[in-house]
Amino acid sequence: MQQNGPQGKRVPQQKDLVNENVRFPEILLIGPKGEQLGTMSSREGQRIANEYGLDLYCVAPNAKPPVCKIIDFGKYRYEMQKKAKENKKKQKVIEIKEVQLTPQIGQNDLMVKVKAATRFLEDGNKVKVGVRYRGRQLAHVEVGEEVINKFIGYLSEIATIEKAPLLEGRWLNAVLASKVKK
Repeated sequence: MQQNGPQGKRVPQQKDLVNENVRFPEILLIGPKGEQLGTMSSREGQRIANEYGLDLYCVAPNAKPPVCKIIDFGKYRYEMQKKAKENKKKQKVIEIKEVQLTPQIGQNDLMVKVKAATRFLEDGNKVKVGVRYRGRQLAHVEVGEEVINKFIGYLSEIATIEKAPLLEGRWLNAVLASKVKK
């Protein structure tokens, strides 16, 4: 939880190794322009950071000795948030769309389902194809296998089989992934 101090400024939390929270007996200090200022106590490093009017930030707490840098922490935090937001925008979430078939599906109905699956795959999503058996249809599993194999055959140019058809209870399921990269 963020806490705001006087004048609405953000007070660094305990997990932020900034300024007074840097409590190591010895640190390696890097100046604001990237130059090494040497090994010294954290208090001495804090004093030098105050002379520059900037913050002392520990960039590598697990190093021997810990590495600290003199930076404007507010600006650094803003840049990190900006990068994180940019990376989140570039992320593509792949959804799994589902298409349900029956063993006795007609040819035209099958083509409608193929067209829908083609649209899903072109958008970069995965498609889960399921053939549902009802009642005595389970006695003739091969009929549903023919239907699902025919369906996969129609989509073979734009899709790869990620999970081969497998009978799970009353469902024969397969997962197709798109060859088209979006």
